[in-house]
Amino acid sequence: MRTFVEKLQKETMPKIEQIEAGNESILKKALDASHVLGNAFDRLKEFIAAYRFKDEEEEIFFFKEIKPKIFCRLIYYRKLYNIEMNRPMGGVEVQEIYLKKKLEAIQDFNDKIADFYRYYRSGATYLDSVYFIRGKPDTEQYLETFHYELDPLFSTNGDFKVAKILANELLAIHLTKELKYLKREYLKPYIPFPDIRLTWQDNKTDLIELIYAWESKGCFGNVTLTELAGYISNVFNVKIGNFSAAFTEMKIRNNPTPGLDRLKQALLDRMQSWRRKKKK
Repeated sequence: MRTFVEKLQKETMPKIEQIEAGNESILKKALDASHVLGNAFDRLKEFIAAYRFKDEEEEIFFFKEIKPKIFCRLIYYRKLYNIEMNRPMGGVEVQEIYLKKKLEAIQDFNDKIADFYRYYRSGATYLDSVYFIRGKPDTEQYLETFHYELDPLFSTNGDFKVAKILANELLAIHLTKELKYLKREYLKPYIPFPDIRLTWQDNKTDLIELIYAWESKGCFGNVTLTELAGYISNVFNVKIGNFSAAFTEMKIRNNPTPGLDRLKQALLDRMQSWRRKKKK
């Protein structure tokens, strides 16, 4: 079972990382990631349908640790897609109210399953056979609308709750980050672009090297690679395209940073030229 899961994760996670590193919108990333994870989840479900667990310990491990950690990412991207799709187009205040309501919904869910939340977060194990073995009735879950959609061969009383707890943690990070961004946008003074916009004239790959170098060093603070690339693209009036693919190519070159090397050499040549003129 572990061998299959490890193979599945090795096939899936690089695809998710590539999607995250791409230059697409949040909506497109969430949709693409959902498709990848949905396919992986279906394969996992098919495998478990034909698999016989060695003992209760292995079954508990699967439904407490393995399934939720895959399922949570699928839940996260689907909820992220819906949140961003329905996000109001109004000003900062309207968006702030919307995002705060989404955060409050996360807290409401945690409050609703408070006993289970404390049990899971405490690392307790004494009720694992109740929560993470199939075929155990759960009155609480029975009253949920999704109860009849659960596959009894692929679901327990607790695995969905764990997955949702983990997904909500990822969502809370995203929502908090978006609220901080809105606050920065609200507080910062309006600085118009200059009338004449400069256009990048050099190789796009050289610009991508610079963007990755700036982001790696944190030159612009706590911004994502996508945000930085979008900003540079706007400022320098250039369509960067798929910069994640360009980065992949950079990593396998004999010389991974020729653009940065040329920039350094151009500066050194200028300094050398200045020194020669000074000597005359």
